Amino acid sequence: MSTKRILVTGGAGFLGSHICERLVKAGHDVICLDNLFTSQKSNISHLLDAANFEFIRHDVTHPITLEVDQIYNMACPASPVHYQYNPIKTMKVSVMGAINMLGMAKRTGARILQASTSEVYGDPTAEHHPQTEAYRGNVNPIGIRACYDEGKRAAETLFFDYHRSNGVDIRVVRIFNTYGPRMHPYDGRVVTNFIVQALKGEDLTLYGDGSQTRSFCYCDDLVDVIMAHMNNEPESGDPADAFVGPVNIGNPGEFTIKQLAEQIIELTGSSSKLTYLPLPNDDPLQRKPDISLAKQELDWEPKVPLAEGLAKTIEFFRSVDLDSFRKPTDHDAHKNSKMTKV
Repeated sequence: MSTKRILVTGGAGFLGSHICERLVKAGHDVICLDNLFTSQKSNISHLLDAANFEFIRHDVTHPITLEVDQIYNMACPASPVHYQYNPIKTMKVSVMGAINMLGMAKRTGARILQASTSEVYGDPTAEHHPQTEAYRGNVNPIGIRACYDEGKRAAETLFFDYHRSNGVDIRVVRIFNTYGPRMHPYDGRVVTNFIVQALKGEDLTLYGDGSQTRSFCYCDDLVDVIMAHMNNEPESGDPADAFVGPVNIGNPGEFTIKQLAEQIIELTGSSSKLTYLPLPNDDPLQRKPDISLAKQELDWEPKVPLAEGLAKTIEFFRSVDLDSFRKPTDHDAHKNSKMTKV
């Protein structure tokens, strides 16, 4: 594989940092672009001395000129507690960030991958479970989650319009629930909530009755398929024949939220109990990917069982100072991140 100059937006985030690490180890010249709103520089601290790694603090809603061969567009607040803090800015990141990165890809001829999301499906109806890529979704366009859901849908629209109108070489993945080391402990996602509560000996908070389901994919499996899709070439050699997606990526193993909570209590050895609160608005009751297309086109399926992945994630959270992480409600964190109210 030839050495490439590769840009990773959101590269100091949870998934972005794992992608940067993998690319640096493969010998590529990597540019990590991040405004550090929801991410931590500590995620990439071990890469900063590498000769083939560069960090630029920048907000993707503003243009930037770089010369690159590939772009992984991972930048966007990805948990409700983060993207609902400033919903207008969240929409801007998805839409204006996509426009700026697609413009760069058009100018340089770079291949660009969009990290889309299962949230484009909204709250799937029973007859569309599990979700295939053909499902067009059941999304509330004016709900409190719409800034993220509709922002990602708009970004997909832009990617395919740039592809059709300007010949931009695109790849699109729809990411289902993912977890692993380097997640922000206060991102409000169910895995981090439960692990942090269990490690602190607090009761685990379930919303609703805990019967809603999710599918959880370990980060190493997800990075494998993201990079496989980015580097997938058509057998014919003709770029027009390339499989561009969108393609679901995630683990089709389905668990109730209550099952997840009980497993985390067992793995941490915590004495925590379960408590229940009302279900938030627009929170999907079922979420499970159909990954048939990923198996067919990318020869991929996840390998890491939930218990193994959770054990690695718990080990990470045991190894860090949880109190050192900025919480989304920390005013100075938002002020310093330039993710200010607009």
